[in-house]
Amino acid sequence: MIIKSWFVIYMKVGTAVVTRSDGRLALGRLGALCEQLKELNTRGYEVILVTSGAVGLGRQRLRYRRLANSSFSDLQNPQYELDGKACAAVGQSSLMALYDIMFSQLDVTSSQLLVNDGFFRDTDFRKQLTDTVHSLLNLRVIPIFNENDAVSTRKAPYEDSSGIFWDNDSLAGLLALELKADLLVLLSDVEGLYSGPPSDPKSKLIHTYVKEKHQTEITFGDKSRLGRGGMTAKVNAAVCAAYSGTPVIITSGYTNDNIMRVLQGERIGTVFHKDAHVWTSIKEVTAHEMAVAARESSRKLQILNSEERRKILLDVADAIEENESMIRIENGADVADAEEAGYERSLISRLTLRPEKIASLVKSVRKLADMEEPIGQILKRTELADKLILEKISCPLGVLLVIFESRPDALVQIAALAIRSGNGLVLKGGKEAKRSNAALHKVITSAIPDKVGETLIGLVTSREAIPDLLKLDDVIDLVVPRGSNKLVSQIKDSTKIPVLGHSDGICHVYVDKAANIDVAKQIVRDAKTDYPAACNAMETLLVHKDLSGNKGLDELVAELQREGVQLYGGPRASALLKIAETKSFHTEYSSLACTIEIVDDVIAAINHIHENGSSHTDCIVTEDREVAETFLRQVDSAAVFHNASTRFCDGARFGLGAEVGISTSRIHARGPVGVEGLLTNRWLLRGTGQVVDGDRNVTYTHKELPVHA
Repeated sequence: MIIKSWFVIYMKVGTAVVTRSDGRLALGRLGALCEQLKELNTRGYEVILVTSGAVGLGRQRLRYRRLANSSFSDLQNPQYELDGKACAAVGQSSLMALYDIMFSQLDVTSSQLLVNDGFFRDTDFRKQLTDTVHSLLNLRVIPIFNENDAVSTRKAPYEDSSGIFWDNDSLAGLLALELKADLLVLLSDVEGLYSGPPSDPKSKLIHTYVKEKHQTEITFGDKSRLGRGGMTAKVNAAVCAAYSGTPVIITSGYTNDNIMRVLQGERIGTVFHKDAHVWTSIKEVTAHEMAVAARESSRKLQILNSEERRKILLDVADAIEENESMIRIENGADVADAEEAGYERSLISRLTLRPEKIASLVKSVRKLADMEEPIGQILKRTELADKLILEKISCPLGVLLVIFESRPDALVQIAALAIRSGNGLVLKGGKEAKRSNAALHKVITSAIPDKVGETLIGLVTSREAIPDLLKLDDVIDLVVPRGSNKLVSQIKDSTKIPVLGHSDGICHVYVDKAANIDVAKQIVRDAKTDYPAACNAMETLLVHKDLSGNKGLDELVAELQREGVQLYGGPRASALLKIAETKSFHTEYSSLACTIEIVDDVIAAINHIHENGSSHTDCIVTEDREVAETFLRQVDSAAVFHNASTRFCDGARFGLGAEVGISTSRIHARGPVGVEGLLTNRWLLRGTGQVVDGDRNVTYTHKELPVHA
């Protein structure tokens, strides 16, 4: 008797995933696929793989062989298309040899099963196939299926779609049903099923396929560049399998961990399920709809008078206080999950909402409420001509998209700043803070009056919605990423929308030869240890060379070591202090670690900062005022301090109430970005019927007027 394991997974990997655009094998993607299947095999999943790629691989090898054996005259003659069956025969052995090598390196055994659709008309064959596969699975062997194109009766170029199955997608669907799989994953070269060709910016990723809705709405692009099917074949196979009882997910095989993410429950790719119409009975709000709704609500917010907007913020602060217990329960669940997952201590610290942090958030919201009204302020008044008055006034940017990682307190600050500045807001927080963000979003939006609407602040919960949001340059006016260098770089490379933020927080403290060492020790200790995970924490300590001879350097090192700071040195410091040499001066530790280097003077320190810094926050400690002024004038960073810890670079500490982030760009806002950084301006012109008429009857005065007149 064959005992079925608790979960059977079918994986189908397409030609475009297995091979590169030139026909060669995509070894990196294949390696990542095999590693994921090894992990599933180890965890007790029964895994079956259906693979394409033999024809493409064989064609590439035969073309190379023909070229190698060709004479010069042969090369002058037109080349004929290679026989597809010959390509399949040559490529199949190479493909399977590679799978065998990769799996053997992972201590996994694989097996090959080549089938034709005609076989499935034979009942005895189907029973034998089922028995063989189950036997392999019980032995923890991964069966690898492929259609035997070498002896296929189909007509090239595979236009014949008759029979039991007609490509590897439909083969995967058939096998999933035949062997009663619990899940079928179809790996493609795109993220999933789109409403139109993925290359079309207007196309949207469909997270859940509903046959009744989507089968008439989708426009398919070109078929696969190498294989025979493309997305149309995948959807047909997915619909067939899903509506016969096997759930299906189409997702990208280009992302190295997508299979594991699917099984962890992440919302990636497109899901096909026979009950999908039940799940989506409530209309899903698309990224575009959320952004448009935020804009409409922001315009309603701007209509309110200053006191009404102030009251909304006070109500938000009250709501956070009243719901603190619920917020902390949800946050506690996030923290517990993060600890169980083995996240770094610095991330867990950022994630945790302690009572004092919540109290600080409430205080900052109330401080924002009491700030001077920022909207509609007259910045400049000019008389252009007699009774023709021009005003420059402050106004909101429009709709902000803020993407942040693992810091739920950022959600409160950003939401409060958006309300104060009259902007609509779309938020995407890190998955680590999913429950905390949902709780805070619910509390904050519940305090927004109906005449504005809770849609003023939208919360996106799916990472897969980010690409759609980044395409909305017609609706979203500014993107603010708050997170890792990788996150910021990816966003900058993926959107036409202006991006405000900083990618690194490599902050320096330079201790000059004229420094008061007691003051320097205090500043260095605070800059590194007050909150090591913060972007304004010191990552590099630069010390004047003279301090290495008068014990000043030793005192600074001892101060950091007492606090448990791991020290790394530049070439000079590592040799002198006998500590490990840093791999790079451009390192953001975000922990109790930092780099020390010795420099000749203030100019050398400035040059070091310009070469290795991130233009965030840099500090000099010295009692020599002239040296200090040189440093303050010449260091080209968003914030430059004299005898003060880098930790002061913060919106709340700057008196901004809160910050949406810190910007190291050189246009618009720079440094901690508060309300002012979320505003732009408009021009209002008041006249009495004047016309230009070629400027014949206008006498321009261009007279500056008092702004408060």
